[in-house]
Amino acid sequence: MVMAAEKIRILIVDDIADTRDNLAKLLGFEADLQVVGSAGSGQEAIALAKEQNPDVILMDINMPDMDGITATEIISNTVPGSPIIMMSVQGEQDYLRRSMLAGAREFLVKPFSADELVNAIRHVHELEKVKRARYAQAAPAGGGPFAAAGPGEAEKGKVVTLFSPKGGVGRTTIATNLAVALHQATGKPVALVDGSLPFGDIGVILNMNPKAKTVADLVGSFESADAEVLESVLVSHSSGIKVLLAPPTPESAELITGANMKHVLDTLRERYAYIVVDTWPSFQEVVLTMMDTADVVLTPMTLEITSMKNVRVFLEITEKLGYGEDKVQLIANRNDSSGGIKATDIEAGLGRKIPHTIISDGRTLVLAVNRGVPFVISHKDSQVSKDVFTLAGKLSGSEAAQPAAAATKAAAPAKGGLRLFAR
Repeated sequence: MVMAAEKIRILIVDDIADTRDNLAKLLGFEADLQVVGSAGSGQEAIALAKEQNPDVILMDINMPDMDGITATEIISNTVPGSPIIMMSVQGEQDYLRRSMLAGAREFLVKPFSADELVNAIRHVHELEKVKRARYAQAAPAGGGPFAAAGPGEAEKGKVVTLFSPKGGVGRTTIATNLAVALHQATGKPVALVDGSLPFGDIGVILNMNPKAKTVADLVGSFESADAEVLESVLVSHSSGIKVLLAPPTPESAELITGANMKHVLDTLRERYAYIVVDTWPSFQEVVLTMMDTADVVLTPMTLEITSMKNVRVFLEITEKLGYGEDKVQLIANRNDSSGGIKATDIEAGLGRKIPHTIISDGRTLVLAVNRGVPFVISHKDSQVSKDVFTLAGKLSGSEAAQPAAAATKAAAPAKGGLRLFAR
């Protein structure tokens, strides 16, 4: 008896009901294609993708609640086995580029022919089958090199990722000073990763050599990079931490995938007690992967209505991703009431506690950045430094964390005024 060929299961996402119906009827004429669901919004698409695990998703780019690019970024990370074909009436290069960066496998410009649609579906599905076969062959027995530590095995390091849906809230400054504070307070090895790949600023903030090695030096060899190889591209800082710098150009950053960064972070866990990761405001696959890999995601926000709005949307997304309150922790940065809003007001508006606060001290921060010295070293007795050490204490399990005197002395800033730098 001849077995019927397995059908390609398809999810259609478009905010126009007639378009969804027409696509479903069109695909119904193909014996090897089956529509298993349809969604009228990005959020509905995410839920259905997780529920149905379709073989291919047809995604419209323009939708009212959440556009197709944002939905694609989330689905590509949470349901990676469901490749996405983006559909749009706009064929501009920017839309194509953004869609592919978000994780889409194909881009169809409306109106397209039935043959174009069907061929794209079959092509994307076939590529996904080939990819799965390769992963199955490459997967080592026993769950891979980064399986959870068993009895008697070395404890893995803790990954702390900083993410904010809005720029300008102090994310990179907090990440840099937190890494130094964790090292000084615990005496344990700490790695700082500039995961803000397109435009990383940690090298500038720490006044590091602009010609130093970066994560881009691993492009082409991520899969084979073990702890020794990774150590060779880390840069030592006078504070005692090790730093993995961002690529020198946005173009080189595009060559780095979420899987690459997961490999980096998992490998760093082998040698470092704490890995602090800076990111950038995006829901691209690489950023979501850095959040997925993290034990804690710290989300700085300022006491402004726009910041609260963006954080509220972000928290809704993290709920769909399955992140709990223990993983996503808010930081009220520049915490004062001069703007008329208090942290308690934000908590009431979000319906969520803010476990961490950092005082506003613009003068100290500007001086520290211009001198290329973290303020937890240059102004260690300031309240803003004490707040960061308190945060470090909570993350390390020692509420009363304070800088080690020897470490502070060793990392004291060199004499001199402002510096000039080039990136």
